[in-house]
Amino acid sequence: MRRIAVVTVARSDYGIYKSILNAIRTDKELELSLLVGGMHLSPEFGNTVTDIESDGFEIAAKIEMLLSSDSPEGVAKSIGIGVLGFAQTYAHVRPDLLLLLGDRFEMLSAAVAALPFGMPIAHIHGGESTEGAMDEAIRHSITKMSHLHFASTEAYAKRIIQMGEEPWRVIVSGAPALDNLAKMPLLKKEVLEQRFGFSLKQPTLLVTYHPVTSETEDTSRHIEELLAALAESGFALIFTSPNADHQGRAILQKIQDFVLHHPRAWFVANLGQEGYFSLMAQVAAMVGNSSSGMIEAASFGLPVVNIGSRQRGRVHGQNVLNVGYAREEISEGVRRATQPLFKLGLATIKNLYGDGQAAEKIANKLKNVPLNRELLVKHFHVI
Repeated sequence: MRRIAVVTVARSDYGIYKSILNAIRTDKELELSLLVGGMHLSPEFGNTVTDIESDGFEIAAKIEMLLSSDSPEGVAKSIGIGVLGFAQTYAHVRPDLLLLLGDRFEMLSAAVAALPFGMPIAHIHGGESTEGAMDEAIRHSITKMSHLHFASTEAYAKRIIQMGEEPWRVIVSGAPALDNLAKMPLLKKEVLEQRFGFSLKQPTLLVTYHPVTSETEDTSRHIEELLAALAESGFALIFTSPNADHQGRAILQKIQDFVLHHPRAWFVANLGQEGYFSLMAQVAAMVGNSSSGMIEAASFGLPVVNIGSRQRGRVHGQNVLNVGYAREEISEGVRRATQPLFKLGLATIKNLYGDGQAAEKIANKLKNVPLNRELLVKHFHVI
């Protein structure tokens, strides 16, 4: 059997991986080694390793790497600790192929540690752009360290090739998160309310806001402008947790303080994918700067107010309204997004990120690609 090690470091990537993990686990020619680290192991971010365990996935290794600090020094040290932890894990697990996803700094640790082992790396969601985050550099770095690339759109596949990757290494798989949408039954409104303790009896906004790591000096002002706009919106509000990036804890503290003083606002550290998707189907709009607004929201015909530069450069549908950081711009974006005519116009939009069959394409390639010198020795492709 071919052993596939899959690295998951946060609730966000685990939700995307889920259909792929099931495809690997049920394939008789593949063996899944699930490596869990980063925010999954932090009580501060919901201790989401419990979601993985409750889903019945066996965890091959847990990699503790996060310091209780989101300063630049703390993040850099966490990257270093992660490299050490993943190196020790690879020496023990010895995978035939390593599967990574996205652009988190914890994923960078996993990729760097794999280099001396000479193991082939497959990477999902390369070629994308998030100009407002250091994730941009991390994603492209992982691309250059990887040997197979699963791109979510044709445009992103072309970008990967533009970076010098040989075309035969690049597969347009679509976004794996859409696989889950096609198969997952959504929770009813009453079940959501009971499970998470919020109310959906009035029009509600789902707010997911992460640090803009290229503009951290302005984080306090950005989140204050957002909260001021939301307070004036008249909508009920459900906040999710920000990432463990530089200034993530500062955002979290301001959100929690806001919720304490606003009876129609709730904070949920971990909705899980089932809860998150079910909530997307119920709310009036999404507000923030999450990739889920770019990728999954279109499948619900959900209006999105995308704030600032974090997702700048990403392909998105007509459901997304891009606004700046000022409260006036955010307020106008919310007003436009929640107009009935705008919502009505999204009823038939097509999601640009694929057909919900990504897991099958990815698992088949992982199973059948020859693990030979041709795969490991990369040649720069000149256009």
